[in-house]
Amino acid sequence: MLYRENGQFKTSYRADQQIFPILQDRWMVAALLLVAFVAVPMLASDYAFRAILIPFLIMSLAALGVNILVGYCGQISLGSGAFMAVGAYGAYNIFMRVPDMPLLPALLLGGLCATAFGMVFGLPSLRVKGLYLAVATLAAQFFAEWMFLRIKWFTMDTPSGSVAVSNLQVLGLPIESAASRYLFCLSILAVLALLAKNLVRGAIGREWMAIRDMDVAAAVIGIRPMYAKLSAFAVSSFIIGVAGALWAFVYLGAWEPAAFSVDMSFRLLFMVIIGGLGSIMGSFFGAAFIVVLPIFLNQALPALGSMVGVTISTAAVSHTEFMVFGALIVWFLIVEPHGLARLWSIGKQKLRLWPFPH
Repeated sequence: MLYRENGQFKTSYRADQQIFPILQDRWMVAALLLVAFVAVPMLASDYAFRAILIPFLIMSLAALGVNILVGYCGQISLGSGAFMAVGAYGAYNIFMRVPDMPLLPALLLGGLCATAFGMVFGLPSLRVKGLYLAVATLAAQFFAEWMFLRIKWFTMDTPSGSVAVSNLQVLGLPIESAASRYLFCLSILAVLALLAKNLVRGAIGREWMAIRDMDVAAAVIGIRPMYAKLSAFAVSSFIIGVAGALWAFVYLGAWEPAAFSVDMSFRLLFMVIIGGLGSIMGSFFGAAFIVVLPIFLNQALPALGSMVGVTISTAAVSHTEFMVFGALIVWFLIVEPHGLARLWSIGKQKLRLWPFPH
């Protein structure tokens, strides 16, 4: 971020349209991926993998899907938890019912189940928007919870409604250890994030943003609102569904419908608001913030209480977490609606101009 881009001239339109047109950016991304794929598996502990890194990667993927729908297309959704549940249970049924079904195709097919589910509940976006659309997508949340609780076929007729998977393998390699699960989630996140970045920079991404900014004007210039909105729901639901399948298969191992309650939908919405609407990087910032903050509060508040001679209970820590989240949501909506991604961009710009006045 301390470098300046002066002197890096492009001689073709293709070179100017690269995802990372600046050489230093390409080197930094390559170094970041090298650290994530090589250094972290060698240095991180099992606790760091299971409590921080794996949840961060899966939540980043889910927040990326929500950001495509909410941030890029401007369609408010409160049914993200339902899309995750459909992806998880769809992948589970495909994985268990089809003999010798590989894990990766099962996860992708679970994402396609979520795509179909999301497009059905995205149909109201063709007629309503704003608060009414939020209520329509919230109906998807309650419908999914009822469906997976009452229809026993989805849970393989288990009496408790809880399901589990084990002996996961990819290309014949087991992914039972924490490091292997981390690398598996990281690989899927890297591929889908790259595809999403290309998608939002292309023609369909520009259509989403045109619908977000002013749908009437977009329709006047020839953009089809039905195609743009439903495609945003489809892509978003697919990514969220894959994230839900990873959350169930890789992180939880055993789960029930309550694992994808409406609280999950709100958490994902908070991630994109705090991280930054309409920003791929903001999805990572928001997921990191939401995943790390509860762990920080659980460690810091009892330690702070012991320093002043006050015992802070677990319930008090949980209530403090909700209060902090609420205060941050209000603060970001008022002070910086574009979230942490915008603050990061402003910081980089100031460093590039340093030491000159600005």
